[in-house]
Amino acid sequence: MNTVRPKTRDAIIEAAFAVFSKHPNASLGDVAQHAGVGRATLHRHFPGRAELIRALSLVASEELDRAVEAATSDAESATEALALAFHAVVPLANRQWFLAQDWQDTDPDVAAAYTASREELHASMEEAKQEGGFAPDVPAIWLVEAYENLVYAAWSVVLTGDATPKQAADFAWRTLTNGLKGERS
Repeated sequence: MNTVRPKTRDAIIEAAFAVFSKHPNASLGDVAQHAGVGRATLHRHFPGRAELIRALSLVASEELDRAVEAATSDAESATEALALAFHAVVPLANRQWFLAQDWQDTDPDVAAAYTASREELHASMEEAKQEGGFAPDVPAIWLVEAYENLVYAAWSVVLTGDATPKQAADFAWRTLTNGLKGERS
């Protein structure tokens, strides 16, 4: 069995996502402990909290973009792409949740990436409405907020073990498109 440890920087990044997902105000010491490194090692890679937050934000944005692009590249409609994106994003929802915090206020690159992502999702919602995927009277911004919050809800039930990522993504998509009243006859 191969037990190669990821690079220290990657271990710190993953630990920070895990720690900050549960405790956004956790200390860098908490992150270092979770990563299995000393504080001095963490500070060699990230001199302070701001640098770590910036790195996490950029990593999250890049990973989400790559996952969504890969999952939706063959989609035949915006509506289908949004459904496929749920399945790609739910396993990375801690990244989505991280970006939804107020971190983007501290760095222009992070703010630009977050804004671009939201604008792209908004445009996809508008396109899906035009296709008939959503009611035309529902504002796209409402759909964007519902979509992002359902991603978080899906991640939460996966995290607690109450659903698999696929089940959670299916529930989230069903909730967004049909509500909670059950299957239509």
